[in-house]
Amino acid sequence: MATIGSADSPVPGQPRQEAAEELEPEPPYLDLEALEDRSRELLPAPVYDYYAGGAETETTMREATAAWRSWRLRPRVLRGITTAQLGTELLGTPVRTPIGIAPWAYQAMAHPEGELATARAAAATGALMTVSTSANNSLEEVDAAAPGSPRWFQLYRLHSERHTDDLARRAGDAGYRALVLTVDVPLLGRRRRDMGNDFVHRAGVRMANRPPEGEEPTLDGLATATWTFDEIARFGELSGLPVVVKGVLRGDDAVRCVQAGAAAVWVTTHGGRQADPSISSAHALPEVVDAVGDDVEIYADGGVRSGSDVLTALALGASAVFLGRPIVWGLTTGGERGVAGVIDGLTAELAHAMVLCGLPDLRSLPRDTVTPAR
Repeated sequence: MATIGSADSPVPGQPRQEAAEELEPEPPYLDLEALEDRSRELLPAPVYDYYAGGAETETTMREATAAWRSWRLRPRVLRGITTAQLGTELLGTPVRTPIGIAPWAYQAMAHPEGELATARAAAATGALMTVSTSANNSLEEVDAAAPGSPRWFQLYRLHSERHTDDLARRAGDAGYRALVLTVDVPLLGRRRRDMGNDFVHRAGVRMANRPPEGEEPTLDGLATATWTFDEIARFGELSGLPVVVKGVLRGDDAVRCVQAGAAAVWVTTHGGRQADPSISSAHALPEVVDAVGDDVEIYADGGVRSGSDVLTALALGASAVFLGRPIVWGLTTGGERGVAGVIDGLTAELAHAMVLCGLPDLRSLPRDTVTPAR
């Protein structure tokens, strides 16, 4: 039995259920489309739109998965391989899978336990979780939910420089392993579904990582100031953590991030929620890898929906991929168990694809494993 939601949840927009609901039998394979369909049924329409929607025409979001499928695998044969080893290290931290959890705000709208359930699922599956500044649970609460599990903290600019700096210090003090600067939000993207639902102006959506002086951050306060390359070293010093720069889609920007002190670069379109239409992560990744791949780790997200998508990203030079919406659909439909099922399912698909391609581990994954479709 698993409780998906309750009528008296304190978080506005929480999916309502009168009583605990039995999980439906799991299919013999990971069906992310079915998880999203079920999430659409469970969530209030404005909340589903917040999770599912993109910016402007939503072109970037729609093209994301197809962009990974524009590459083709080139399997090797007669390698005597029947299993694949997926353990790796991300910025020196061992993980059991190269599939991590991207930062996503307001997870308590998907499930009452929100980020706490996601953290426990990450710990159970050996995956790395990135916790959003805009979480419903504080960064310390998330850490306490799964002590010792590898975790990064994602940082936005909120109201004040003092508060933002304090969050960076708190992440370091709480044992997070890296600070992820989201740099593609000088302004919020024009997310038409949210605008139509007046979602960004809804009152009562709690942001737990509030300023120490008690000023409550708001959704409108997320993007009120821009950063420069100088912030990379500054936040590294404040937090005492390696800095990952998230939101890079160009090789020249990646070079400047590394020169400014970045330990890693994260290729992403922000789920298609910012500039639209923009180049997809799958098509931007090779340029970024060619520019800085020998100097720092590179990660990618955006439209990854299968093990072969993950394999494509890794072959193109990513050290790891991160999941956003699939994690939310798993959380909505099954809480901790649902999130773990998404991670385990895609990890199993990745291992299967690697064996079929004659690849025993992530160290033996050359670029010519993939080629553009003709």
